[in-house]
Amino acid sequence: MIRLTTSNLDIAYDERLIVQDLNIAIPQGKITALVGSNGSGKSTILKTMARLMNPSAGSVLLDGKSIHKQATKEVAKQLAILPQNPTAPDGLTVSELVSYGRFPYQKGFGSVSKDDRKIIQWAIEATGMVDFADRPVDQLSGGQRQRAWIAMSLAQETDILFLDEPTTFLDMAHQLEVLHLLEKLNEVNKRTVVMVVHDLNHASRYAHHMIAIKKGSVVGEGSPQQVMTPEILREVFNIEADIMPDPRTGVPLCMPYALAGESAASKAILDKKPALAGVV
Repeated sequence: MIRLTTSNLDIAYDERLIVQDLNIAIPQGKITALVGSNGSGKSTILKTMARLMNPSAGSVLLDGKSIHKQATKEVAKQLAILPQNPTAPDGLTVSELVSYGRFPYQKGFGSVSKDDRKIIQWAIEATGMVDFADRPVDQLSGGQRQRAWIAMSLAQETDILFLDEPTTFLDMAHQLEVLHLLEKLNEVNKRTVVMVVHDLNHASRYAHHMIAIKKGSVVGEGSPQQVMTPEILREVFNIEADIMPDPRTGVPLCMPYALAGESAASKAILDKKPALAGVV
């Protein structure tokens, strides 16, 4: 089932076109990873699909309707986004942060209802943050902070969750902590997860569907087995890599060993080394 698509999507910063004529479909109930080199446009695509940016042409369609033409609160009941490196006001506790996720459902002066409190508690429990509920967010570790922000997104009770590089600046243990949580939310709560991922092997391990982006265009799309190929990695990342199955899961692992064309380029540079006067 497909609920979220782009149709002939163009995205620009000022007059500079970043994405042109993009047509992609996000599988419902799956984890989708957007991958690409720095500056490829993957975060721009994510932000536009999540309604943080407006397209210059085309549309993002949710259940066949343009999300940019729908009321903000109505969209916020259907999708949530965790941007890269979010920040909370000093002293804000985890419970207070998570309560912000109930904003789309509040009326009047935004008082928290009994039902809101139940959802807030559930989101805190689902992300393993019960012991930190009263602790200020700015006093948490990196992994704990990410879990708190994900809890806020869960409190929105949306079917679709967007994340822009959710493991940035986290050490290995905290990266796995966050990725395992997203995997659990997908498996248990059937959340559709769309995330920009920097680490290719993380994308292959945790995503059901991958979209490889280069200069705002799709180079490869499909399962990790379809996207994690030497040809696509050479095209998208300019690397030479061996692809081998993970001994535990069987998903493809990327083992890069050189830049594409590196040997020829290095030889050409060395061949141009000028001779030094007086050196025999």
